[in-house]
Amino acid sequence: MRLPFLGGATFDVAGRTVLITGAAQGIGRALAQTLVGRGASVALVDVDADAVKAAATELGPTALALVADVRDRAAMRAATADTVDEFGRLDVVVANAGVTPIPATLRTMDESDFDRVIDINLTGTFNTVRPALPHIVERKGHVVVVSSAAAFAPGPGGAAYMISKAAVEQLGRSLRIELAGHGVTVGVAYFGVVETAMTHDMLDDDDLGREVGNLLPWPLNRRITAEHAAGVIADGIAGRAARTMSPIAWEPYSLLRGAANIVIDHRLAGDRSVRDLVARIENRS
Repeated sequence: MRLPFLGGATFDVAGRTVLITGAAQGIGRALAQTLVGRGASVALVDVDADAVKAAATELGPTALALVADVRDRAAMRAATADTVDEFGRLDVVVANAGVTPIPATLRTMDESDFDRVIDINLTGTFNTVRPALPHIVERKGHVVVVSSAAAFAPGPGGAAYMISKAAVEQLGRSLRIELAGHGVTVGVAYFGVVETAMTHDMLDDDDLGREVGNLLPWPLNRRITAEHAAGVIADGIAGRAARTMSPIAWEPYSLLRGAANIVIDHRLAGDRSVRDLVARIENRS
């Protein structure tokens, strides 16, 4: 969903260049395909060399495969430079790469797993956007950071993910204000549960993960496809939207989160079934 009053002038991607991280699969790959279909050139950045090369080959001559880990600041600077060398410009950057933690509580989780999630989801977003900004400012382009509905929803057993996505939201909001005077627009993308390999690993292929997923009531538990999410981002770029969200059921929660979170946190903290789930997650850790 895009709120019209939070968008701006139209932005045709035809003839423009877009850099996307986490582009070997899931939302990133689907977004690259969508944008190529709309006439854009795309730089696909991913840590999986074989998968990102295969994705770029499938998309054709207007797609460039770049192998880089978003945690590696120098590698991301090089990816940006390679994109400009190949296509002569960079108009849009999409910080999409992300991971989930191994289910555990903050008290019991491996500290290195917390660092991994923050380094990829948050610092990786900074490392993606920062070197692209001189080019985006020059072109009066657009920035997209992929947050999540998890940014404003509690998640026992997966707090590191929620923490990282809340921080990404704030990164996007700060950029929006800082870059407005340069004619650059910034969008924050929020999704609920998207059908990706990451989702299946965390919520489907793990018994406790399924129970965590079941805490979401209908319609918040409705899943969308990666292709649908990609279309939402692409339409957001076209409208220079400040925020995009899907499924739409999350929008009231987002807008009313100040009041809703007080009630929800209180209810979940006192729920015996939630306490039991947390105890079992900790016992397995």
